Amino acid sequence: MPSVIVPLPSRNLSEVVLPKLNAIQDSNADEVFFHGKNLEERGLTEPGFAVYVHWPFCASKCPYCDFNSHVRRDSIDERRFSRAFQCEIQTIKSRIGPRRVHSIFFGGGTPSLMQPETVGSIIDAIAKAWTIDGQAEITLEANPSSVEAARFRGYRSAGVNRVSLGVQSLRDADLKALGRLHSVAEAKAAISVAASIFERYSFDLIYARPGQNAGDWALELAEALALAGRHISLYQLTIEQETPFAALHRAGKLLIPDPDLADDLFAMTQAMTEAAGLPAYEISNHAPPGDESRHNLVYWRYGEYAGIGPGAHGRIVVDGQRRATATERNPERWLGLVEGQSHGNIEDTGLTADEQADEMLMMGLRLNEGLDLARLARISGFRLNPAAVEPLAALDMVEHWAAQNRIKATPRGRFVLNKLVEQLSTGMLPVDHGDS
Repeated sequence: MPSVIVPLPSRNLSEVVLPKLNAIQDSNADEVFFHGKNLEERGLTEPGFAVYVHWPFCASKCPYCDFNSHVRRDSIDERRFSRAFQCEIQTIKSRIGPRRVHSIFFGGGTPSLMQPETVGSIIDAIAKAWTIDGQAEITLEANPSSVEAARFRGYRSAGVNRVSLGVQSLRDADLKALGRLHSVAEAKAAISVAASIFERYSFDLIYARPGQNAGDWALELAEALALAGRHISLYQLTIEQETPFAALHRAGKLLIPDPDLADDLFAMTQAMTEAAGLPAYEISNHAPPGDESRHNLVYWRYGEYAGIGPGAHGRIVVDGQRRATATERNPERWLGLVEGQSHGNIEDTGLTADEQADEMLMMGLRLNEGLDLARLARISGFRLNPAAVEPLAALDMVEHWAAQNRIKATPRGRFVLNKLVEQLSTGMLPVDHGDS
């Protein structure tokens, strides 16, 4: 999936209920690197460097999906696209210089439609541009309909060491309604194949689907937890603009659970995953300590990442300045840009201190570990105003751990995350000399 922030719905603080879940890219963390600890506990000052590679093609377009995915009836020239990926990697390397890569993530679209040789050529290009850490995790998203054991073994030989499966439901009728091409039997077979080839794997489910009640979800989630490894992503269905689901919803032809039921489903999800040893470490992701999504932790901890491919977003540091990059979304236009100018960027903007502070707040407050306020001050030059923090803490919206110099959103606060960021960012104070 593309590397973008998915904002939570905004509500007045007086209308707080439990948080709803939103989709965000998923990957798994390397046990040796993370150990379930935050940065300071691991003696580190930065979250690491990651590379996101976007393969934009799908076999079909799901009606709820607003990611940058495209269906092409003609065959895809993978060699040509591979050369363009390699070229864009080298261009970014020339801008930012040496890096140690801690995570590579192939998202989409459907990366499992790529031949293993294509995946291997891109990993090789990353290795030529930068140093890949010996414990780096390399993840590839896959749809169950494109999973074959031989292909998965090919990905493993190419360097992939983890897969993330877009299962989405364990009910055939709901898979059909979601526009998925696979069946429940195929999903379970894909999970079995993944578990037999990769030590680490994950899969996604969407809940709060049309017509779903608490009893239905409890049974389905229990079934999913029995199949899960050490990571699972559980997203509450959201109606995204400019999708077929949005049009149906506006016309009253697609009814999703009301907010009270959605909140009950969320609470049930937290309780059941916790009991199964897969607690939530982020709004929509569940894993025991040490198995958190390594790639996404780079995002949520506001690390540096290069975005490669059509529609990919990045946050890179060039000559000491953090920059937001985005590439052309249309695959063929992106290809032409790269072949003509060595990159597909259509956005390359230096971020102001205010913008960096807001992004850090938005991303860090998604995490159960919260936000490192010393790092916020170091990167943005701002610190939170106690006059903004204290009322939110009194409302049980945030927890401020003074000893650790961290702040986190409570379960109630996560649902109004946009409002929290707005209130915390308003009136932020410049860091005084000597502040940490």
